Amino acid sequence: MTEVFNVAHMALSPWDNDVDRERPAVYFNEEVWTYGNVLDEVKRVSNALRELKLEKENRLLMLVYDSPQFVSLFFGAIWSGVIPVPINTYLKPEEILYYLEDSGAKGVALEEEIWRDLEPTLRRGKPKRLREVIVVRGRAESQPSLDVHSYDELVKGQGTLSEPEPASRDEMAFWLYTSGTTGFPRAAVHLHKDMLVTTESYAKGILGMGRHDRVYSASKLFFAYGLGNGGYFPLLTGGSTILYPGKVSGEKALEVIHKYKPSIFFGVPTLYLAMLNVKDWEKYDLGSLKFCVSAGEPLPSTIYRMWKERYNLEILDGIGSTEALHIYVTNRPGNSKPGVTGQAVPGYQVKLIDEEGREVNRGMGELYVKGDSFSPFYWNRYKATREHMIGEWFRTGDMFMRNEEGDLVYLGRTDDMFKSSGMWVSPKEVEDILLKNPRVLEVAVVGVPDEVGLTRVVAFVVPKNDPKGLVEEIVEMCRKTTHSYKCPKEVRIVNELPKTATGKIRRYLLRKELMVKMEEANRLR
Repeated sequence: MTEVFNVAHMALSPWDNDVDRERPAVYFNEEVWTYGNVLDEVKRVSNALRELKLEKENRLLMLVYDSPQFVSLFFGAIWSGVIPVPINTYLKPEEILYYLEDSGAKGVALEEEIWRDLEPTLRRGKPKRLREVIVVRGRAESQPSLDVHSYDELVKGQGTLSEPEPASRDEMAFWLYTSGTTGFPRAAVHLHKDMLVTTESYAKGILGMGRHDRVYSASKLFFAYGLGNGGYFPLLTGGSTILYPGKVSGEKALEVIHKYKPSIFFGVPTLYLAMLNVKDWEKYDLGSLKFCVSAGEPLPSTIYRMWKERYNLEILDGIGSTEALHIYVTNRPGNSKPGVTGQAVPGYQVKLIDEEGREVNRGMGELYVKGDSFSPFYWNRYKATREHMIGEWFRTGDMFMRNEEGDLVYLGRTDDMFKSSGMWVSPKEVEDILLKNPRVLEVAVVGVPDEVGLTRVVAFVVPKNDPKGLVEEIVEMCRKTTHSYKCPKEVRIVNELPKTATGKIRRYLLRKELMVKMEEANRLR
């Protein structure tokens, strides 16, 4: 007999009592949504989706800002058996079409301003399966072959009696798209059990999260990292979450922390650096924080030390993936260290595999991870599934080494690592050296062939201020600090670095740019 196991019901039903229904669950601008408000809204959304004839395993694409409506749509869909698929709210209409087609979504829920941009594109030709549009925080008229609804009008009149759709632990619950650092984004399918696994292993097991915690995640809910931090972690542990709908700058992040007094803050390295560069930082009170968390990109030791010196707060660096749903290797509170990613989260196993396919205890290897929260497959991506999901193990594509203390030290992506003068070079290691220059804001290091086919090290540097003389400083500092084969043979000053929406540097675009210029130069000779 199939076990009845709906994760939306399991997440919210424990708080359906007279005491917990009155406790804050979501802080949003000047609104406070209690657990009772959230639970009732989730049930209304589930009834609305059923009224629209969205059935079990139909997909609902979501382009919704961090808000109570994101929470109610996400959990309301799962409650009713529909598969929510959150995606980046900053995508262009042509990019959104890719996700609509790839997911086969029958419905899409999106902000009014996103709908205004997307509607003309859909009038020229909509995806075959798309039928229902739900506009959040706005109104819109239906068009031929599409039923367009206002979220408020659709949900407001629904009742709060709603039975959760029966499911099992191993049925699809939601999808999340990878960030697409090496090609088209892929949909990682996640099961009903997965949110419970990461909550127990990381939120409770590492962070000790509970009902007295109020959290703020600058990483958005449409990312796997942000979905856990600001979404299901606080709700499954009985705490509360602060949701901010807009783009987050260093100053804005400090403002939110100062205003709402979270106990845990989740960010990414580029944001921590931006916060450190806020000039009037002293007017913001961060005294409510117990510690901070970083993921999405390795945390440079320089940023860790600057943050610790300024605020006397640890940043717990960690690494995870969309496929794993959250973090699987991390530092621990009270025992964090600069420059290391840490050790495996309880419930996960890791191993390093060298170029010959042998497991290594010391030295360098590609990280393989095993745990119970991993996606079983990519939707419609058989080859990618076979390449990355090796039996119970997930091949991460990340290069690490294990130090004497047993901590894993990040070296870079497998496609970022390169050899110079016959020796392996880790872009991360060279970047950490260059970031020690106080005039350097951001840096990315790549390896590209020179005119005779030998790999040269090239650094792209974003300066904090006037770059005059900076190139010479960087070359000299690197020469004195590390081996010559690791030193940049060329330093390029740029205004910004290409990044994914999660803040990961797209080094392959920098390599491509250099290769194109080299080919053009060769043609002109």
